[in-house]
Amino acid sequence: MIGKLKGLVDSVGDDFAIIDVQGVGYVVNCSGKTLSGLPEIGLAVSLAIETQVREDAIRLYGFRSDLERDWFRILLTVQGVGSKVALAILTVLAPGDLANAIALQDKASVARAPGVGPKLAARIVAELKDKTPAYINIDAGAVKLAGDVIEKRAPQPLQDAVSALVNLGYGQPQASAAVAAAAKALGDNPETAALIRRGLKELSS
Repeated sequence: MIGKLKGLVDSVGDDFAIIDVQGVGYVVNCSGKTLSGLPEIGLAVSLAIETQVREDAIRLYGFRSDLERDWFRILLTVQGVGSKVALAILTVLAPGDLANAIALQDKASVARAPGVGPKLAARIVAELKDKTPAYINIDAGAVKLAGDVIEKRAPQPLQDAVSALVNLGYGQPQASAAVAAAAKALGDNPETAALIRRGLKELSS
């Protein structure tokens, strides 16, 4: 099994690259983000590889980091998610963004990937919520508070601040996360106006 390839970029297609390793060209399927991050043709590259062996073919999937490859593997555990869909998700969401989307149950962000409808997006965030805590890169307390905001369990000033940010064009999960982080930073009983100002700062950082 191949776990890593280090060679020269020979050519790049719509969803694959050919990596020349000492004269042997390996066809490696990649996400759009991985492809866009490759060096120019002829330059050296190192990719983490996931090898899939089928009766009729052996396919290589390449990633810029072990973390991206881990997310590919995790996505494949969800019913209805194949290699093509997993790569599509990793094309529109970097690993950190995907972790945040799952933590915040942000189905809309996952559904941006080609081939992912609302039902599949809902299944992905639901099934992976408890499987990926080690990868979530936002504060656990902020995640919980964001969930309280979304479920309307949070105090009224937080609800009003989220509503104000949504009216400014931000998505509900993003606005909730920003207000949750703002509330944590501001301490007990913050006012709506202060939450909005701090929330906007969080969104712009």
